Amino acid sequence: MQATGGKTLNAEKATRFAPRAVAVLGATALVALAVDQWVKHLSTENLDPDEPVRILGGLIYLSLLRNSGAAFSFGSAYTWVFPVITLVVVGWIAWMASRLRSVPWAVALGLVLGGALGNLTDRLFRAPGPFQGHVVDMISAFAPYGERFAVFNIADSCLTVGVCLAVILELTGRQRDGSRLRSTSTSGTEADTGATTGTEERA
Repeated sequence: MQATGGKTLNAEKATRFAPRAVAVLGATALVALAVDQWVKHLSTENLDPDEPVRILGGLIYLSLLRNSGAAFSFGSAYTWVFPVITLVVVGWIAWMASRLRSVPWAVALGLVLGGALGNLTDRLFRAPGPFQGHVVDMISAFAPYGERFAVFNIADSCLTVGVCLAVILELTGRQRDGSRLRSTSTSGTEADTGATTGTEERA
C-alpha cells in the first residue's frame, strides 16, 4: 500500500506545475513583449529608413526596416506561414507550462514566448493586414543595412537567448520538472565505490 501510494504521489508531482515557475514564465514573457513593442514604437516614430544611426563606433546601426519574411527576408512570399508557426509554438509552451517546476526553464520559455508574441503582434496588427503584417526590425550589426548580418529586433534577441538558455539547461541535465539528471559515468563511479567499500567491510 505504501509503495503504491508513493508511486501515485510521485506521478502527481511529476505532472503538477509549480505556481512560482509559471508566474516567472508569464512575467518574463510580458516584460519581453512590452520592451519589444516599446522599442518598435520608438523606432517607427524616430528613425528614418534612409538615415541609419551609427552607435558604438559602427558595431551597431539603428536602421528601420519592415520585414515580411524571416531572417535575411527568407520566406517573404509566405508571410502567413509565420503566424501559424508562432501559434504552434505558443501552444507547445502552454503545454509545457502545465508540467513546469523549474525557474530557469521558466525564464527560458518566457523569453521564447515573449519573443514569439512580439513578432506575432506585428504579423497580426501591422500593415498590410492581419497575418500579412511586416515585422519591424531596427538593429543591424557591423553595417547599416544588414550587409553582414540580418537586421533584427528585441523579439528576435529574446528568442535567441531563450533557445540558447534552454540548450544549456538540457546539456547540464536540468529538467523542466525541477529535477536534475546525473551522468551515467558519475553514477557508475559511485556504484563501484560503494561496491568496493562493501567488500572491504566484509573483509
